[in-house]
Amino acid sequence: MSSKTSDEPPKKKSKVVQPSDFVKKESGTTGSGSSDFAKSLEKHRKSTADSITDFKFNKKRAKVLSKAQEFPEWGKGVIYWMFRDERVHDNWALLFAQKLALKNKVPLHVCFCRLQKFLDCTLRHYKFIFDGLKEVHEDCKKLNIEFHFIIGGAHEVLPQFVEKHKIGAVVIDFMPVREHMGWADTLKKDLPKDVPLIQIDAHNIVPCWVASDKQEYGARTIRNKINSKLAEYLTEFPRVIKHPYSGKLKANETIDWDAAEESLLVDKSVGPVPEIKAGYKAALATLESFVNKRIALYESSRNDPTKNALSNLSPYFHFGQLSVQRACLEVRRVKAKHAKAVESFLEEAIVRRELADNFCFYNKNYDKIEGAFDWAKKTLNDHRNDKREFLYTRAELEEARTHDDLWNSAQIQLTKHGKMHGFLRMYWAKKILEWTKSPEEALATAITLNDKYSMDGRDPSGFVGCMWSICGIHDQGWKERPVFGKIRYMNYAGCKRKFDVNGFVARYGGKVHKYVKKAPK
Repeated sequence: MSSKTSDEPPKKKSKVVQPSDFVKKESGTTGSGSSDFAKSLEKHRKSTADSITDFKFNKKRAKVLSKAQEFPEWGKGVIYWMFRDERVHDNWALLFAQKLALKNKVPLHVCFCRLQKFLDCTLRHYKFIFDGLKEVHEDCKKLNIEFHFIIGGAHEVLPQFVEKHKIGAVVIDFMPVREHMGWADTLKKDLPKDVPLIQIDAHNIVPCWVASDKQEYGARTIRNKINSKLAEYLTEFPRVIKHPYSGKLKANETIDWDAAEESLLVDKSVGPVPEIKAGYKAALATLESFVNKRIALYESSRNDPTKNALSNLSPYFHFGQLSVQRACLEVRRVKAKHAKAVESFLEEAIVRRELADNFCFYNKNYDKIEGAFDWAKKTLNDHRNDKREFLYTRAELEEARTHDDLWNSAQIQLTKHGKMHGFLRMYWAKKILEWTKSPEEALATAITLNDKYSMDGRDPSGFVGCMWSICGIHDQGWKERPVFGKIRYMNYAGCKRKFDVNGFVARYGGKVHKYVKKAPK
């Protein structure tokens, strides 16, 4: 309970049902890929529980961030601020919000707070977000959940919204980047003092704060901590039901998406990627095709950029249009047929992905050289003045104008198609270290280009990917060499031994550009 201060109004008597009934204090409609696939998912949900009311919600998925613990008597609704997990189905944050609203017999609201600009987001990313939110809006209508598309940052607009409309509890999802964590801290301070603020990790299977209470050294130190908890957390979801309580506060019946797009203050020269369709239905279709087709190649060919062996789910995971947990549940159903592939996918989707969240959550310098281990900082500093055979400006790199046709082709794949094969992303980032003036410039360049063009940019996995390649995070020291020091090295010849480099270059059209030596300053 929050303590009473002289300028606070007297506390009113609270209802019996409290958020703390479901969580520990911190110390439906059917989307569809194919209709049969979507129906099978809904069948699994229905067999789990008729609704979230009948489902035993795991208290450890949530944290009460505020001092307030009780749903106030005057509360007229529950609101879920949707940020990282932009979906209705298989969303623990939305399910928890509905559970709380049902218990207190109040309307349920979902809000998305649209910023004019966020980090290096471009029109490419916002268009994908908006197209996905159109489905969220329609699903909410069918379920009698009020969806609010609000202009402004949540930390700026939600406190007033909550006070004006007598919202009794605020539920938020979890994103371990400094901006979102800062907004959550601001909300905690600025919300009415008797309104509980509850955070749900709806993105990870094992909640980040449950998996580990510290920064882990690597996959080997976190793997067992996560895998030992999967029996408890890798469970089926209940369904979101049609909400039985309606309020006087009416949500957006229609949303002017064109106006929302027009008013963005982002780089609009980076446009949508036509072949990557947004939304829950498109995500389900991609998951279904992976489970039925591509997974057969996953174990043998996932590190070959010329083969169509990957899940292609990364954009949907990043924007939360598909639950990673749902993907793992469906992939696991074909384990008898593709045991090694399933094991490899679960390692990547669960252990490696949650390791990235762990790093960003516990290391405030997750995108800076200062966030590296001491051995890596020392070796990079020892070799910072080593002579570079090639030096490129950020513009030359962005425009794929290097002497390396493979690197240029990977950069073209990124800029035109919004993605880069995972194996090549390591090579790509390591070459940026080799071809720029300092480790700091290399890391900033890699993160900026990834965030600007990749559909899964500004993600813990992206930050960690760049930090692994350039700073040795979650890796070990290797044979010392110029520029890299003890950071793991990759080269063109090694790629040629792994896959058909010429075939990849032919597909994306990277050319060999004559190197123009930079004059010393």
